[in-house]
Formats: sequence, C-alpha cells, structure tokens
Amino acid sequence: MYEIIGPENHEEFEEFVTHSPYGDVLQTYAWSKQKPYWTFRAILVRDESGSICGAMSVLIRKIPGTPYSLMYAARGPACDINNKEVLAEILAGAKELAKKFRCYCLKLDPGVTFKETTFMKHMKDLGFILAPKALNFENIQPQYVMVLDIEGKTEDEVMASFKPKTRYNIRVAKKKNVTVKVCGKEAVPDFYKIMVETGERDEFMIRPAQYFADMLDNLGDMCRLYMAYDSEGTPIAGTIAAWTYDKVWYMYGASSNQHRNLMPNYLLQWEMIRWAIENHCRIYDFRGISGDRSEDNHLYGLYRFKSGFNAEFTEFVGEYRYVFRPVAYKVIENAMPAAKKILKKIRNRGKNKKAHDKKA
Repeated sequence: MYEIIGPENHEEFEEFVTHSPYGDVLQTYAWSKQKPYWTFRAILVRDESGSICGAMSVLIRKIPGTPYSLMYAARGPACDINNKEVLAEILAGAKELAKKFRCYCLKLDPGVTFKETTFMKHMKDLGFILAPKALNFENIQPQYVMVLDIEGKTEDEVMASFKPKTRYNIRVAKKKNVTVKVCGKEAVPDFYKIMVETGERDEFMIRPAQYFADMLDNLGDMCRLYMAYDSEGTPIAGTIAAWTYDKVWYMYGASSNQHRNLMPNYLLQWEMIRWAIENHCRIYDFRGISGDRSEDNHLYGLYRFKSGFNAEFTEFVGEYRYVFRPVAYKVIENAMPAAKKILKKIRNRGKNKKAHDKKA
C-alpha cells in the first residue's frame, strides 16, 4: 500500500531517496525547497516488512487563470522500474493527490533509458502517455544526456579514458596556473556575473543569483560550487555539481568570454569528476545535450565537449504524462505553447532594450 507524506515528516523519504541507486537529486525533499512556489508531497510504498521499496516526490502548482494544478515528478519515480506492482501503487497515490489538488495531469521524466522495454510496457499498461521526442530541450528535463562510467575506477584510469585533446586541455589549464576552488555563497556574485555573460553569449535565460545561493543552502553537502581563477586570482569560470549516493550531476556552468583560451571548463569538469570518484560513485552525469548530433546543429559544441571526456550518449525514455482531466488537459496544454511564445517575445524585447542601452 502507498502512503502520502508532506514536508513535516519527510525524513524517512529523504533517507530512502538519497541512499537508493534509483534516486536522483531532483527527487529529494531538499530539491523541493528550491521550488518555493510549488507544493511538495511524496508517495511512499512499503514492502511486507514495512521497509520503503518505492517512492516519488511530486511538486504541485496551480495553473494561473484556471482551477487546476499540474503535478510534476522530476526524474521520478525512485523504485525498481520493472516492478509493476510498486509503479501501480505510486500511481494510486498520485491519483489521490490529483483529487485533493484538482490536478489535470501528472508529468514525470524518469532517468530510464529507452532500452528498458519492460518498464515502458508497464507504463503503457498503467495508462501513461509518452510525449513526443524532444530533440533540443523542449521538455522539462533533457531527454538526451552524456554519462561517464566511473564505477570502480581510479583517477588515473578515468583520465586515461579521455580523448587526447581533452587531456591536453586539462594540462593547458594547469600549465597556465588556472586554479579551481570549492566555494561557498560568498562566491555566488562572481559566479552569477559570469553566468550573465554566458547567457548573453549563448542566448539562454538565466536564473537570479539568489537561486544559486539557495541551492547551496538547500542541498548542503549534496551540492558544490566550483570556481576557476586565473593566475591573478580573477574568477573566469564556475560550475555547480550535485551528488546523491552513486551519482554526481553537472548542473550549471558559466565561463568568461575573455579567458576561454585558458581552458578553465576542462579543469572544472575534471575536478567535479574527481569529486564523484572520491564518493565512489557509479556515474558522472554531464546532463543535457541535443538529440541531433549533426555538426550543423548549433548545439553540436555541447556534444563535442562532453564526448571528449569519454562520456556515453544516453537517450532516456522521455516525458510521461498521466491525464486525470482530459478536457482540462487539452485546453491547458494547447494554450501553453502560445503563452511561451508571448513570454519569449517579452524577454527578447527586454534583451534588445538592454543591448540598445549598452550601445547608447
């Protein structure tokens, strides 16, 4: 049977998720605190002995202008993906929550590869709908990632597996006296400044500085901010990594335009990989890339960079949806693309005004 818990009694859930090979940092209660405008609930399933054998954190948020809410489980559930009975109990818990919060849909994007056909059959049998493939980050979480297998390997063995050019670039950074430090919140302003520069260069929206400071607070020992400095102590790049149990994830990265020849990004990745090795992790996850790996794709550089570390291209099953209210689902989901276009226009307008003000 399932049970539902909230923030006030999350400890047992958190212990399970953070010590499970099926867990993910995005499934933790700690991560839910990064989303203050969402309501946290978790569904637990126990075996005959009373021990937790499956769990799923869900975040619930009301859709503006409607009486309905969306339920979202980032990289959930945390359980044996081939155990249909546990999956069914988790879904039963989600249905109870859907009634209470008037949810029109549950969305989840498990960290499960498309090769897991038994899991996919179970999900179909339970009534889940698989969303269309998202080649370029169209869904909430990336469907395509790069994963480095480090299980049981030493630093020397992992380094030896990198492509020659990647090893060379790591050496270049060291030779040019680039240093990498694990920093606290005091370094967030420097990280954010470089992140703004990166966002303008690569044309993506960035989160406010407080978000990154909160991340260090909320995730605690599960999170690290790495900063790279040149020989004069100037911050030139930064990354944020997260860790639970047997995985480390590369979450955010930023680099200055002026110091890219010093190859700080390569050294930063190596230091995060070293953290994963120190924690005896099974994998280091570089996270998202495009599913289109053709060289004429504007996102090809991401794949080229991450593949240099001998990371394996990995395709997840994608985003599943369970529809509780078909009419509301149709109306809301059809309206979302139009709303996103309007938001994009507003953001671009602000970006163009900012560029004009700079020139003036």
